[in-house]
Amino acid sequence: MKHILTMALVAMTFIAGLQEGKAQTTYNKERNNYFVLTRNVPQLKAIILAADALATDDGEKFGEFHVVICGQTVSDLTNLETMQPYLDMAKNKNIKLLACGFSLKKFGVDATKLPKEMGVVENGILYGFNLQKDGFLSITL
Repeated sequence: MKHILTMALVAMTFIAGLQEGKAQTTYNKERNNYFVLTRNVPQLKAIILAADALATDDGEKFGEFHVVICGQTVSDLTNLETMQPYLDMAKNKNIKLLACGFSLKKFGVDATKLPKEMGVVENGILYGFNLQKDGFLSITL
C-alpha cells in the first residue's frame, strides 16, 4: 500500500511538471508583436530601425519586439564597446534583446558576462516557435 501511494505521488508530480513545462506566457494578441532571430550582431542596427518603423506604422497596435541572437556571434555579446550602441538603441525603443543559451554553451560564452540589459533564453529556436504560437510575426536573418 505504501509503495502504491509513493508511486501515485511520483506520477502526479511528474504529470504536474510536464504541464508546467508546457505553460507559456500569453501575449496581448490585440497588438502586433514581433520576433527576430539573428546570427549577426551588426544586423541589430537594421533590426532596431525596422522595429522603430513598425512602431510608427502600428501606432497603438504596436506590441512587443523580441530579438534573439544565436550562433557564433554570441561571442561578441560580452564586448561592451561593441554592444553599447545597440543596447542604448534597443532600450530607447523598448526592444527586448536576448541571447540563445544553447549558443552560449556551444561557443563557451559565460552568460554572467553578458550586459545586464540582455536576457537569455534556453533555446532561441524553440523560443521563437513558442512566440509564433502566441501570434508573434517572425523572421530569421
